[in-house]
Amino acid sequence: MAPPPSTTVQDHVALAEIELCGELMIAASAADGERLSADLIDEVLKVTPAAPR
Repeated sequence: MAPPPSTTVQDHVALAEIELCGELMIAASAADGERLSADLIDEVLKVTPAAPR
């Protein structure tokens, strides 16, 4: 008899997205205001602004 199929899937992109969503939720729960500023979101996601053209 064959072993049961593995239910473990390693999708590194999905795991990274889940981690980023978690970081945003933590930042949102700690924020003073109702919404996070675009600058704070960029900081949490470690995004640098694009250079002007």
